[in-house]
Amino acid sequence: MTDSDHPRLLVTLCTYNERENLELLIPEIHQYLPQAAILVIDDNSPDGTGDYAKELRNKDQRIHSIHRSGKLGLGTATIAGFQYAIENHYDLVLNLDADFSHPPRFMPALVEATNTADVAIGSRYVPGGKIEGWGPKRYFMSGAINWYARLLLRLKSRDCSGSFRCYRVSKLAEIDFALLRAKGYAFQEEILYRCRRVGCTFQEVPFTFEERRFGSSKINLGEAFSALWVMLVLGIDNCLGKRVRSISTEPSEE
Repeated sequence: MTDSDHPRLLVTLCTYNERENLELLIPEIHQYLPQAAILVIDDNSPDGTGDYAKELRNKDQRIHSIHRSGKLGLGTATIAGFQYAIENHYDLVLNLDADFSHPPRFMPALVEATNTADVAIGSRYVPGGKIEGWGPKRYFMSGAINWYARLLLRLKSRDCSGSFRCYRVSKLAEIDFALLRAKGYAFQEEILYRCRRVGCTFQEVPFTFEERRFGSSKINLGEAFSALWVMLVLGIDNCLGKRVRSISTEPSEE
Protein backbone atom coordinates (compact mmCIF):
# COMPACT_ATOMS: atom_id res chain seq x y z
CA MET A 1 0.00 0.00 0.00
CA THR A 2 1.34 3.41 -0.95
CA ASP A 3 0.99 6.58 1.11
CA SER A 4 -1.72 7.80 -1.29
CA ASP A 5 -3.85 4.76 -0.36
CA HIS A 6 -4.00 5.79 3.30
CA PRO A 7 -6.84 8.02 4.53
CA ARG A 8 -5.65 11.38 5.78
CA LEU A 9 -5.47 10.79 9.53
CA LEU A 10 -5.18 13.32 12.34
CA VAL A 11 -4.38 12.19 15.88
CA THR A 12 -5.50 14.67 18.55
CA LEU A 13 -4.04 15.01 22.06
CA CYS A 14 -5.72 17.35 24.57
CA THR A 15 -3.10 18.33 27.13
CA TYR A 16 -2.64 20.05 30.47
CA ASN A 17 0.72 19.37 32.18
CA GLU A 18 1.59 16.34 30.03
CA ARG A 19 5.11 17.19 28.84
CA GLU A 20 6.75 14.09 30.35
CA ASN A 21 4.18 11.89 28.68
CA LEU A 22 4.39 13.66 25.30
CA GLU A 23 8.13 13.11 25.07
CA LEU A 24 7.50 9.36 24.95
CA LEU A 25 4.00 9.26 23.48
CA ILE A 26 4.49 11.09 20.19
CA PRO A 27 7.35 8.83 18.96
CA GLU A 28 5.27 5.79 19.93
CA ILE A 29 2.25 7.07 17.98
CA HIS A 30 4.42 7.44 14.89
CA GLN A 31 5.84 3.97 15.47
CA TYR A 32 2.37 2.50 14.88
CA LEU A 33 0.92 5.15 12.55
CA PRO A 34 3.85 6.76 10.73
CA GLN A 35 1.60 8.54 8.22
CA ALA A 36 -0.50 10.30 10.88
CA ALA A 37 -0.44 14.00 11.59
CA ILE A 38 -0.58 14.84 15.31
CA LEU A 39 -2.36 17.87 16.78
CA VAL A 40 -1.62 18.90 20.39
CA ILE A 41 -4.37 21.08 21.90
CA ASP A 42 -2.80 22.59 25.01
CA ASP A 43 -4.59 24.60 27.69
CA ASN A 44 -1.64 26.82 28.69
CA SER A 45 0.13 24.12 30.71
CA PRO A 46 2.43 25.52 33.42
CA ASP A 47 4.88 22.67 32.81
CA GLY A 48 5.67 23.87 29.27
CA THR A 49 3.72 21.24 27.33
CA GLY A 50 2.66 23.84 24.75
CA ASP A 51 6.19 25.16 24.25
CA TYR A 52 7.43 21.59 23.82
CA ALA A 53 4.81 20.99 21.09
CA LYS A 54 6.06 24.11 19.28
CA GLU A 55 9.63 22.81 19.45
CA LEU A 56 8.56 19.50 17.95
CA ARG A 57 6.85 21.28 15.06
CA ASN A 58 10.18 22.78 14.03
CA LYS A 59 11.64 19.28 13.75
CA ASP A 60 8.69 17.31 12.35
CA GLN A 61 6.12 18.73 9.92
CA ARG A 62 3.62 16.02 10.93
CA ILE A 63 3.15 17.73 14.31
CA HIS A 64 0.80 20.70 14.83
CA SER A 65 -0.45 22.53 17.90
CA ILE A 66 -3.21 24.77 19.18
CA HIS A 67 -2.46 26.92 22.23
CA ARG A 68 -5.39 28.05 24.34
CA SER A 69 -5.49 30.71 27.04
CA GLY A 70 -6.21 28.41 30.00
CA LYS A 71 -8.14 25.37 31.22
CA LEU A 72 -11.23 25.70 29.05
CA GLY A 73 -12.46 22.12 29.38
CA LEU A 74 -11.78 18.75 27.79
CA GLY A 75 -14.91 18.95 25.65
CA THR A 76 -14.03 22.28 24.05
CA ALA A 77 -10.45 21.09 23.48
CA THR A 78 -11.69 17.99 21.67
CA ILE A 79 -14.06 20.09 19.58
CA ALA A 80 -11.13 22.34 18.60
CA GLY A 81 -9.40 19.21 17.31
CA PHE A 82 -12.50 18.15 15.37
CA GLN A 83 -12.83 21.60 13.81
CA TYR A 84 -9.16 21.55 12.81
CA ALA A 85 -9.70 18.16 11.14
CA ILE A 86 -12.77 19.45 9.27
CA GLU A 87 -11.11 22.71 8.15
CA ASN A 88 -7.98 20.90 6.96
CA HIS A 89 -9.87 18.16 5.10
CA TYR A 90 -8.73 15.10 7.00
CA ASP A 91 -10.60 11.84 6.44
CA LEU A 92 -10.28 10.49 10.00
CA VAL A 93 -9.59 11.98 13.41
CA LEU A 94 -8.40 9.73 16.23
CA ASN A 95 -8.46 11.05 19.77
CA LEU A 96 -6.61 9.55 22.72
CA ASP A 97 -5.57 10.68 26.17
CA ALA A 98 -2.04 12.03 26.44
CA ASP A 99 -1.17 10.01 29.56
CA PHE A 100 -0.57 6.53 28.04
CA SER A 101 -3.84 5.15 29.44
CA HIS A 102 -4.71 4.50 25.78
CA PRO A 103 -1.68 2.54 24.51
CA PRO A 104 -0.76 3.47 20.92
CA ARG A 105 -0.37 -0.19 19.94
CA PHE A 106 -4.17 -0.38 19.71
CA MET A 107 -4.49 2.58 17.33
CA PRO A 108 -4.14 0.66 14.02
CA ALA A 109 -7.12 -1.53 14.96
CA LEU A 110 -9.25 1.59 15.55
CA VAL A 111 -8.29 3.00 12.16
CA GLU A 112 -9.04 -0.33 10.46
CA ALA A 113 -12.49 -0.45 12.09
CA THR A 114 -13.48 2.74 10.24
CA ASN A 115 -13.50 0.69 7.03
CA THR A 116 -16.94 -0.49 8.15
CA ALA A 117 -18.02 2.09 10.76
CA ASP A 118 -18.19 5.87 11.09
CA VAL A 119 -17.04 5.80 14.73
CA ALA A 120 -14.60 3.22 16.11
CA ILE A 121 -14.68 3.11 19.91
CA GLY A 122 -11.76 1.81 21.94
CA SER A 123 -13.70 -0.31 24.41
CA ARG A 124 -12.78 -1.59 27.85
CA TYR A 125 -16.05 -3.49 28.20
CA VAL A 126 -16.34 -5.79 25.17
CA PRO A 127 -14.72 -9.25 25.06
CA GLY A 128 -10.96 -8.80 24.86
CA GLY A 129 -11.02 -5.39 26.55
CA LYS A 130 -9.78 -4.89 30.10
CA ILE A 131 -8.66 -2.36 32.69
CA GLU A 132 -5.43 -2.44 34.68
CA GLY A 133 -4.94 -0.76 38.03
CA TRP A 134 -8.51 0.13 39.02
CA GLY A 135 -10.12 -0.54 42.38
CA PRO A 136 -13.78 -1.46 42.98
CA LYS A 137 -14.88 2.19 43.39
CA ARG A 138 -13.67 3.24 39.94
CA TYR A 139 -15.21 0.14 38.34
CA PHE A 140 -18.55 0.94 39.97
CA MET A 141 -18.51 4.62 38.98
CA SER A 142 -17.57 3.86 35.38
CA GLY A 143 -20.16 1.11 35.08
CA ALA A 144 -22.89 3.32 36.54
CA ILE A 145 -22.10 6.23 34.21
CA ASN A 146 -22.12 3.95 31.15
CA TRP A 147 -25.44 2.40 32.17
CA TYR A 148 -26.88 5.89 32.72
CA ALA A 149 -25.68 7.04 29.28
CA ARG A 150 -27.15 4.03 27.50
CA LEU A 151 -30.48 4.52 29.28
CA LEU A 152 -30.90 8.26 28.72
CA LEU A 153 -29.20 8.72 25.35
CA ARG A 154 -30.23 5.44 23.69
CA LEU A 155 -26.63 4.44 23.08
CA LYS A 156 -25.86 0.80 22.38
CA SER A 157 -22.10 0.92 22.97
CA ARG A 158 -20.78 -0.79 26.08
CA ASP A 159 -18.09 1.87 26.56
CA CYS A 160 -19.62 5.35 26.26
CA SER A 161 -17.34 7.27 28.63
CA GLY A 162 -13.87 6.75 27.16
CA SER A 163 -12.17 9.18 24.77
CA PHE A 164 -10.14 6.62 22.78
CA ARG A 165 -11.99 6.78 19.45
CA CYS A 166 -11.57 7.27 15.72
CA TYR A 167 -14.22 9.30 13.85
CA ARG A 168 -15.04 9.81 10.19
CA VAL A 169 -14.55 13.54 9.71
CA SER A 170 -17.31 13.91 7.09
CA LYS A 171 -19.86 12.75 9.68
CA LEU A 172 -18.51 15.09 12.37
CA ALA A 173 -18.99 17.93 9.89
CA GLU A 174 -22.75 17.29 10.00
CA ILE A 175 -22.91 18.12 13.73
CA ASP A 176 -23.53 21.67 14.96
CA PHE A 177 -20.89 21.97 17.68
CA ALA A 178 -22.40 25.25 18.88
CA LEU A 179 -25.28 23.20 20.33
CA LEU A 180 -23.10 21.02 22.55
CA ARG A 181 -23.83 21.31 26.26
CA ALA A 182 -20.86 19.56 27.87
CA LYS A 183 -17.52 21.25 28.40
CA GLY A 184 -15.95 18.57 30.60
CA TYR A 185 -16.02 14.79 30.80
CA ALA A 186 -19.69 14.42 29.79
CA PHE A 187 -18.52 15.40 26.33
CA GLN A 188 -17.61 11.77 25.62
CA GLU A 189 -21.20 10.58 26.02
CA GLU A 190 -22.66 13.66 24.33
CA ILE A 191 -20.63 13.34 21.15
CA LEU A 192 -21.71 9.70 20.77
CA TYR A 193 -25.33 10.81 21.21
CA ARG A 194 -24.93 13.47 18.52
CA CYS A 195 -23.11 11.05 16.21
CA ARG A 196 -26.03 8.63 16.61
CA ARG A 197 -28.49 11.39 15.77
CA VAL A 198 -26.72 12.16 12.46
CA GLY A 199 -26.79 8.50 11.47
CA CYS A 200 -23.30 7.28 12.36
CA THR A 201 -22.54 3.59 12.54
CA PHE A 202 -20.42 2.33 15.45
CA GLN A 203 -17.96 -0.46 16.16
CA GLU A 204 -16.28 -1.23 19.48
CA VAL A 205 -12.67 -2.38 19.39
CA PRO A 206 -11.25 -4.04 22.53
CA PHE A 207 -8.20 -2.53 24.18
CA THR A 208 -6.42 -2.59 27.53
CA PHE A 209 -6.77 0.59 29.60
CA GLU A 210 -3.59 1.26 31.57
CA GLU A 211 -2.87 3.69 34.40
CA ARG A 212 -1.13 6.94 33.43
CA ARG A 213 2.67 6.92 33.50
CA PHE A 214 3.27 10.48 34.73
CA GLY A 215 1.19 13.18 36.40
CA SER A 216 -2.21 12.89 38.05
CA SER A 217 -5.79 12.42 36.87
CA LYS A 218 -7.79 15.62 36.20
CA ILE A 219 -11.25 14.21 37.02
CA ASN A 220 -12.96 15.04 40.31
CA LEU A 221 -16.31 14.56 42.03
CA GLY A 222 -17.64 17.87 40.71
CA GLU A 223 -16.92 16.76 37.14
CA ALA A 224 -18.75 13.48 37.76
CA PHE A 225 -21.92 15.21 39.03
CA SER A 226 -21.76 17.71 36.17
CA ALA A 227 -21.60 14.80 33.70
CA LEU A 228 -24.71 13.19 35.21
CA TRP A 229 -26.63 16.46 34.97
CA VAL A 230 -25.63 17.07 31.34
CA MET A 231 -26.73 13.56 30.35
CA LEU A 232 -30.10 14.10 32.02
CA VAL A 233 -30.62 17.31 30.02
CA LEU A 234 -29.53 15.56 26.82
CA GLY A 235 -32.02 12.78 27.52
CA ILE A 236 -34.75 15.43 27.66
CA ASP A 237 -33.40 16.97 24.43
CA ASN A 238 -33.59 13.54 22.82
CA CYS A 239 -37.24 13.09 23.84
CA LEU A 240 -38.04 16.52 22.42
CA GLY A 241 -36.15 15.81 19.20
CA LYS A 242 -34.00 18.92 19.48
CA ARG A 243 -31.74 19.68 16.52
CA VAL A 244 -28.18 18.34 16.48
CA ARG A 245 -27.24 18.82 12.83
CA SER A 246 -25.58 21.83 11.32
CA ILE A 247 -28.25 23.79 9.47
CA SER A 248 -26.24 23.47 6.26
CA THR A 249 -26.53 19.67 6.45
CA GLU A 250 -30.20 19.47 7.47
CA PRO A 251 -32.15 17.32 4.95
CA SER A 252 -34.25 19.57 2.75
CA GLU A 253 -38.01 19.09 2.73
CA GLU A 254 -39.63 18.00 -0.48
